[in-house]
Amino acid sequence: MDDAGGARASGPPVVALLPGTPVEVRTHFDETWARGFEVVAHDHDGYRLRRLSDQSLLPVALPAADVRRERKRETWWV
Repeated sequence: MDDAGGARASGPPVVALLPGTPVEVRTHFDETWARGFEVVAHDHDGYRLRRLSDQSLLPVALPAADVRRERKRETWWV
């Protein structure tokens, strides 16, 4: 289906992460992913997150590009 500008939409549909979903956050220091967060809400500003270690809400919303569903860690023998 074409959008208003006539261009065809491409790529998979974007699915918002629901509140309570465990997520990882991209760090801007070394571009790695940090675990230990969960989604509180999603709005036009981005994702509102809670740090699980102390239940603190992060002071700013993070863009979707910096948040991903928590991935299972692989073990060294697999």
